[in-house]
Amino acid sequence: MSTEGTCSASAMAEAAAANATPFWKIVILSIFAFPTAFWVVMYLIPQVYMAFRPIPDLKKRYNASWSLVTGGGSGIGKALAFKLARQGLNVVIVSLDDDILKATMKQLKETFPKLEFRSVGVSFSPGVDYLKKIQEATKDIEIQIVFNNAGFLVTGFFDQAPLGKLLANMECNATAAVNISHHFSSKLVSAKKKGCIVFTSSVAGFIPTPFSGMYGATKAFVSQLACSLHIELQSLGIDVCAVHPSPVASNFYNDLDHKIDILESACKQAVPPEDLPDDIFRSIGCCALRDLGAMAWSSRMGTFFLPYNFFTEMFAAAAPFLPDWKTHNKTRA
Repeated sequence: MSTEGTCSASAMAEAAAANATPFWKIVILSIFAFPTAFWVVMYLIPQVYMAFRPIPDLKKRYNASWSLVTGGGSGIGKALAFKLARQGLNVVIVSLDDDILKATMKQLKETFPKLEFRSVGVSFSPGVDYLKKIQEATKDIEIQIVFNNAGFLVTGFFDQAPLGKLLANMECNATAAVNISHHFSSKLVSAKKKGCIVFTSSVAGFIPTPFSGMYGATKAFVSQLACSLHIELQSLGIDVCAVHPSPVASNFYNDLDHKIDILESACKQAVPPEDLPDDIFRSIGCCALRDLGAMAWSSRMGTFFLPYNFFTEMFAAAAPFLPDWKTHNKTRA
């Protein structure tokens, strides 16, 4: 029964049914939404867990005495060396043979007089037998913890950069990490020892990086290598991961051939290198890849849904209008 100004229950039901989204549309939307939702959830859960995970004591975790850090003279590498020493580990620092390395060694020895520190002053350049020097310096000790941290950045158009500098960039950022990781992982496997190998990589490896193409390419290589080694070595008790820090206030951005506006803006938000070791340590034994900091997170979250070719073509269309392109294109032949 109905009265004026009201509708019957059946009429209301009919109206609701007419306005309802068809079931087939819900199914299609769910199918397309699921991959995105799944990616976001699977990305965020490990990030949240690692943010609150207790910092592992690597000395106890692997029953280790010695560790090795490349690029340990300054920046992230130096901060890692001090963190390792605070956990009671002796440290071998591999870095350029300069006053910065000497100063860092002096600080470590003065701060931790009961520990032992060794330095290997080498350049990760093509034609330099740096691995032989590392092998010689570590032949009487057992290295179970390796941080492949050394790296530098070459900026400018690929065709304008000296080939020798590009190849040196590849050697330092990628090839040296292969040589060192292969040497120490082989020794760990042969001795049936546990340990870890950590790579300092970058989210630059997951997006096109014009004006610093070699850097992005080497970081893509390093992250891919870390994932593959993570699978190969995890069951043997050897943890492998790559971390992708956001900009860090260090010597990394000094003496660039070409200034890049995007990098200049990023440097304004850079954090001290001493802020990173705790988060890097939390990543060990918990993941294959770890993004650290707001810029790394936003880069991943903001681009994961874009097909890489589409993203590249969008970038290529916009690039000639970018200030960096206009500035550096003037010097092209």
